[in-house]
Amino acid sequence: MALYQQLPFFNPSVPFTRLIQGGLQEGTSITVCGRVLSDADSSLYCRFQVDLKYGSDIALHFNPRYEGGSEYVMHNTLQRGRWGSEERKYETPFPRGQMFALQILVTLSSYQISTNGKPFSEYKHRMPFSWVDRIHVSGNMEVKLVAFQYLVSHQRQGSFTVPYKSIIHGGLQLGKVIIIQGFINPQANRVVISLRHKAGIAFVYNAGFDENLVLCNTYGDGKWGEEEQSEVMPFKKGQPLQIIVSRQRQTIENSETVVT
Repeated sequence: MALYQQLPFFNPSVPFTRLIQGGLQEGTSITVCGRVLSDADSSLYCRFQVDLKYGSDIALHFNPRYEGGSEYVMHNTLQRGRWGSEERKYETPFPRGQMFALQILVTLSSYQISTNGKPFSEYKHRMPFSWVDRIHVSGNMEVKLVAFQYLVSHQRQGSFTVPYKSIIHGGLQLGKVIIIQGFINPQANRVVISLRHKAGIAFVYNAGFDENLVLCNTYGDGKWGEEEQSEVMPFKKGQPLQIIVSRQRQTIENSETVVT
């Protein structure tokens, strides 16, 4: 299986369409992080969609809807100009006005879809996933991140012993991206990433499995700063992970994906 490393997209405008480098393969994972706009009401346009496309065909149409007081997610395929039979799930993990993380994992038989680190649905392939060459995101939402992960079977080249330390040559300049890929030990208590300098810690990301909580902070002048917490746990023990860290506009922004 070939490895294609496609850089993530941060804060793209909506609608968003991009080619998927190398196309979809078994083990490809796509993560979309965003927020449903809080002014969504019961009108026809209160919905958003993530489409995996080939030409005018849509292999996977993932479509959360907010209509007439009913919230549900519709899955479907568009082929040769005709929609197939709908598959609906009458619940939604996308509360209006709140952030979410959507992960789509490609397997030989289906798309396995997770939200906020938890399995949500499975959609069997109706057309070959290898045909898919684009992703399209649109609707009543804002997008913070679109990222791709490509798992390589039985490849251990470039692995490192944990805990791992390394110098970032030239520093973490604007636009530079750090991508960390690996597998979480089934007995792990936490995943910790820290960006350090001579006088302290610019950024620490601490995902604790026992607490099911993610903590972010900064350490300088002998004291910790104000802690930021997130109850969205994007990782699972014994599962692959990808962490992407990028500095933008004089701040360090972090986003993460996990294959479930």
